[in-house]
Amino acid sequence: MIYRTLTTRLNEAAERFPVVTVTGPRQSGKTTLVRTLFKSHAYVSLEAADQRAFALDDPRGFISQFDGPVILDEVQRTPEIFSYIQVLVDEHRAGSGRFILTGSQNFLLLANISQSLAGRCAILHLLPFSLAELMGREPLSLDTLGKAVPEKTPLPETRLMETLYAGFYPRIHDQHIPPRDWLDDYYQTYLERDVRHVLNVADIEAFGRFFRLCAGRCGQLVNLSGLASDCGISHTTARRWLSVLEANFVILLLRPHHQNFGKRLIKSPKLYFLDTGLLCYLLQIRAPGELFQRAERGAVFESFVVSELFKNFVHRGEPAHLYFWRDATGHEIDVIIDRGAELIPVEVKSGQTVASDSFDNLVFWRRLTGDANAPSALIYGGDQGFVRSGVSTYPWYAL
Repeated sequence: MIYRTLTTRLNEAAERFPVVTVTGPRQSGKTTLVRTLFKSHAYVSLEAADQRAFALDDPRGFISQFDGPVILDEVQRTPEIFSYIQVLVDEHRAGSGRFILTGSQNFLLLANISQSLAGRCAILHLLPFSLAELMGREPLSLDTLGKAVPEKTPLPETRLMETLYAGFYPRIHDQHIPPRDWLDDYYQTYLERDVRHVLNVADIEAFGRFFRLCAGRCGQLVNLSGLASDCGISHTTARRWLSVLEANFVILLLRPHHQNFGKRLIKSPKLYFLDTGLLCYLLQIRAPGELFQRAERGAVFESFVVSELFKNFVHRGEPAHLYFWRDATGHEIDVIIDRGAELIPVEVKSGQTVASDSFDNLVFWRRLTGDANAPSALIYGGDQGFVRSGVSTYPWYAL
């Protein structure tokens, strides 16, 4: 099993809380991780029809059958059970790690947790593999990002375009399944199973069209009116569907940074996909080499960088304070990392070489903030790390 960065935080949470919930997209490795870490726990999958029927018909009896700690997998399928877990935790002072819950529909889980298990439950998120996990190393330290370039980072086994095309879902790598074959099944399952169940979508074709339109707008400002018009749905429906994609960890909406330097007028978020393999599938990219010729290459690479930074936070159990910045005159920073005491601007370039004007926006940002030596980073598609114009420049695989 490939080591998951979330392991440390998950073990800590199980020692402190009676209930620990792990959410994330389908097939991100949640079940494998919790069953590996908590081998002494009983295990029940609520995807199984008989177990689900038992939990729905007699939740008290279902819970009482477990004398010790238990893993309840896909627990959002039986929302009534949360109240009974609460009673057991409160009345019997259940020990740490008594219940390990997993679920793929984050918004449903959080709604039930906020009603029943607030203050009793640690909530963690597991996304598909990070690049660092696939390479068997620690992720890039955010404490040093923009301040120092790692002296030596081992090269990955696959090249950049192959990495972007395959994406990071575990089964593609564990079972060596051709990415397009697996993603085709995943896409159909997601549409037919999760979306119909959660949204009660009558026109599944319209949602599929909406999904692909989102892919075509990756890296761009969200225009709900345009999305709705192109898809033939209402503005309200477009907003709701987008929210479901975000809550299910399929997309990430990067909000503009709140600090106002007098020029920022942009308020709409930017849309990214959390897995580049799924993004390439939706864009109908059929081979890694095709990415070189596609106009969307920059957006796919930018989505990769944003998702890797997001995983860096989330898999350590921390909130991801990621933003972008753009002013009315066209100056833009692709990612702003808010570290509390400092802001770290990050520029993203998909090319294998770095042009001299690639640093212009970072230089402008530092001048605007009044600190010409402030930490700043550029991540590009090449294979060398260096410092140029005072900017720490990282190869793509350093993430």
